Amino acid sequence: MSWAQAILLARGLSRGWGGICSTALTGAPFSQVPPQAPRGLRCSAAAHNPDSSLVPRPPEPPRRPVKALAVHEELFRPALDGTRDKANFVRAVQNFAEYNVHKRGHVDFIYLALRKMREYGVERDLSVYNLLLDVFPKEVFRPRNIFHSIFLHYPRQQECGIAVLEQMENHGVMPNNETEFLLVQIFGRKSYPMLKLVRMKLWFTRFKNINPFPVPRDLPQDPVDLASLALRHMEPDLSARVTTYQMPLPKDSPDTMDPTETHIVGIQSPEQQSALARHDPARPIFVEGPFSLWLRDKCVYYHILRADLLPPEEREVEEIPEEWNLYYPMQLDLAYGRSSWDDYKFDIDEVEEGPVFAICVAGAHDQATLAKWIQGLQETNPALARIPVVFRLSGSSGELLASSSELEEPPPPPPPPEGQEEEEDSQQRQQQGQS
Repeated sequence: MSWAQAILLARGLSRGWGGICSTALTGAPFSQVPPQAPRGLRCSAAAHNPDSSLVPRPPEPPRRPVKALAVHEELFRPALDGTRDKANFVRAVQNFAEYNVHKRGHVDFIYLALRKMREYGVERDLSVYNLLLDVFPKEVFRPRNIFHSIFLHYPRQQECGIAVLEQMENHGVMPNNETEFLLVQIFGRKSYPMLKLVRMKLWFTRFKNINPFPVPRDLPQDPVDLASLALRHMEPDLSARVTTYQMPLPKDSPDTMDPTETHIVGIQSPEQQSALARHDPARPIFVEGPFSLWLRDKCVYYHILRADLLPPEEREVEEIPEEWNLYYPMQLDLAYGRSSWDDYKFDIDEVEEGPVFAICVAGAHDQATLAKWIQGLQETNPALARIPVVFRLSGSSGELLASSSELEEPPPPPPPPEGQEEEEDSQQRQQQGQS
């Protein structure tokens, strides 16, 4: 402690002691004496708080966006005819910009508009995202100095801008030059939304065509076309043939007795047909499923027709000549010096499964519907009529339609005979007497 601090501390203590002595002479209690801090030292209220600690508190979780006001909800009211399209959505955004000149509550409005985009079918429209970014006030949130650039300048507005870009990224919408111009005009080049835009332009171009089996952006709405697309993606053989065994009937058809008849679409390759013709009729084959397959945001359920794996003694090993093998040589002798610590075995998990003879996608997943698929396969596979078929069907998920037999309530159990009721009553009386 320096001599200047010692003098200031002594002067402050002397003044405090003088106040206490004067209070004692006047007869006032010590509890009424106001605490006087030394004038030479700076004190704060936190120093006298017993709950204060030197350990910093954990950061508070980020607050969720405030609920939009009822006024903003009224802008997205459906039209008189109940249609929700791009024109109505654009009109709601333009009405907000027209009646709210000072852009008050623009962050809440943008969050609400992002949630409403899927309802209006504009979640993949780039012009609508640029229209939402145009709602932000211009030249207000741009950093003015280096400290604004280092720290998060106007954090709530920047987080809202990042939310718009993240929704564009989730739906695969590539920003254009207009998007970049708007972000520079609103937040400046040295901002977090601009950093997000640069990363999107870098990685979107690299990952755009990386999938060797691309899925179309707009999936077909017809269940038969969607099932054909799913089967083509699962079957690697290009010579496989897709067959529609049954078409779905309209529910309002007056001529049909069963309006719930669904579609059945299957696929089978020539190699699978020959394997099914060579199958031993003494061994059963199995219909298993349903299994799920996702095509973007749509889930398709399929079934397979397969057999168990043959025992090792009954398998026919086909020898491939070395000059025909294009993957790796059959024998590889290298004169490398290996020590006792070298491991000659690699940890490879090889799972052997039985052959798969066909795949199908059906609208219903009960045994009656899949039996029609087996009957359709017998036309192109006559050997299937001599092979027993066992159905191994798992419980369907909530998205699938239940069969009519499952919807019916089970019948009540039959009443026991009169003699059996009397025997049960006598046994219960004996047990009560013993207890």
